[in-house]
Amino acid sequence: MAGRCRWTPSPLPTATPPENGDGDTLVVESTGFPDGQWLDRDGSPLTDASKITERFRRPAYGTLEIGITVNDPKAYTHEWTVKLTQHIALNTDLLNYYCMENEKDSTHLVGK
Repeated sequence: MAGRCRWTPSPLPTATPPENGDGDTLVVESTGFPDGQWLDRDGSPLTDASKITERFRRPAYGTLEIGITVNDPKAYTHEWTVKLTQHIALNTDLLNYYCMENEKDSTHLVGK
């Protein structure tokens, strides 16, 4: 079907139960990715030896801190972490985003 995102991993990645936490931080550890996957749009490799740890923390209303640690000894010499901070955008419209081939309009989708 044209215009729909299709990704069916085989075997399915697994994650530890959500009750695995560290104080006020939700920790999710995922393993079991198929060999040869891409980690991002730039084609960063991900192998079957990878373990991704995501840490979600809400320090204040409207703020979400996300830490993503990638440990893949087959693809990288050491583990690395990306940290993001997301802020809630009040009184704005929620924009729908559709995954379509040859998408060229995403650069024009800006908030109010």
